[in-house]
Amino acid sequence: MTEPPAAAAEGAMSAAYRSLTIGLLAIITLTAFEAMAVATAMPVVAQELHGQASYGLAFSMFLTASLLATVIAGIWCDVRGPTPSLGAGLALMVAGLVLSGVADTFWLFTTGRAIAGLGGGFLIVAVYVIIGQAYPQQVQPVIFGWLAAAWVVPSLIGPYVAGLLAQYLSWRLVFYGVAPIVLLAVLVIWPSVRHLGAPEEPTMDRRLGKQQAVRGLVLAGGVFLAQWALYQAVQTPEAGTAAALYAVAGVGTVLALLALPGLMPAGTLRLKRGLPSVVATRGFINLAFFGAEAFIPLMLVASHGISPATAGLALTSGAVGWSIGSFVQARVRTDRHWLLVIGSGVLAAAMGLMSLLTNPEAPFWLLILVWGIAGFSMGMALSTTSVMILKMSAPAERGRNSASLQLADQLGGVVGTAGAGSLFALLRNPDNPADTGVYVVIWLALAVFAAAAMYTGWRSAEQDPLAANRKEFRKV
Repeated sequence: MTEPPAAAAEGAMSAAYRSLTIGLLAIITLTAFEAMAVATAMPVVAQELHGQASYGLAFSMFLTASLLATVIAGIWCDVRGPTPSLGAGLALMVAGLVLSGVADTFWLFTTGRAIAGLGGGFLIVAVYVIIGQAYPQQVQPVIFGWLAAAWVVPSLIGPYVAGLLAQYLSWRLVFYGVAPIVLLAVLVIWPSVRHLGAPEEPTMDRRLGKQQAVRGLVLAGGVFLAQWALYQAVQTPEAGTAAALYAVAGVGTVLALLALPGLMPAGTLRLKRGLPSVVATRGFINLAFFGAEAFIPLMLVASHGISPATAGLALTSGAVGWSIGSFVQARVRTDRHWLLVIGSGVLAAAMGLMSLLTNPEAPFWLLILVWGIAGFSMGMALSTTSVMILKMSAPAERGRNSASLQLADQLGGVVGTAGAGSLFALLRNPDNPADTGVYVVIWLALAVFAAAAMYTGWRSAEQDPLAANRKEFRKV
């Protein structure tokens, strides 16, 4: 949709966009509260509900459910516009939070997280499509920077408040407290977006929509099967049963890999130059960052003897760094693929430093600083991929391409948390919870994927920068 010149000249907080911008900030704020508070409370939840061995499953199931919702949301937005997906996402997130809050077993808690994950998948694709429809292209980097800034206040008070509630009152209050924020966000944003409709020339028809929905179901089912079997296998002492479970995990992985290419831009798995490599970069850096973040509070509580409230400060530093990185990318005028290369390299270095800081004698302030740097790299790189995906997408393809970007987010998060969780379940020392060796393995394994994102970040440029420079040199 082309913006008129007058609208294109206005800023994100001009009269034309002010209410919409405030509404989007409210949506991201509630998402931030949910993510930061839940991550901080998880060590206490796992202990009370006897779910330590399946600790990573609560995170990865949230992301797995998001996979299916993201695919459906991409189809929905390209056919009917973003508002149906937005409303469904908010309703499902509330339901999931309430179910997790009342859960008396870890499997019921994980079910609640999965329902909230469905809501998150519908929600975030709708937000991206709204930004693509409503704002001129030159304003979009600013919007993504502000959306990252919406994490600052929740990240400053969310982890600490959640830690205090979990430590002194009840972790259930964390989930009950977030649900009203969702309802408030509905009231704020709905009047500003209810008029947004479908693309003027949609390219998504009923047949293609059904095919994509089936692929999404196969992908989510395969990922779920692989996760469940892998978690069961690493906890099973019988060799025969474990082998069978590993085989089931392999089947799930194959199903996911068969469904994935049809849900991504052509050439993504081959790391094709341009938009496919933008999506691949997003997946790699999410895998590294969120796989590590899920286990930072657990490491600090179990190995360093730090209280849950204090451990949440590490997540706060990451979120603050993320916001700063997003502001920086909005003001950089260099070719954007360089931001992906630099951000990925900084993230890989931060992961390497984290492996040195698992020692309980390492200064806590230094760990906070390093994770803040990791957050800075994520804010710079992820906001850049968001800007690039909208710039490279035709109006009728914003929904599916935004969905592909979110699939990369969620798959990266699923593989990162599930893989780290499997390493943790396999290598942890039940007789010595303070043993830090397992965390060293996790950080170093994740650093490899952050380093891989440097290569895909380089290939995100639509033309090879070195080839272009050589061509200019020959002309001279």
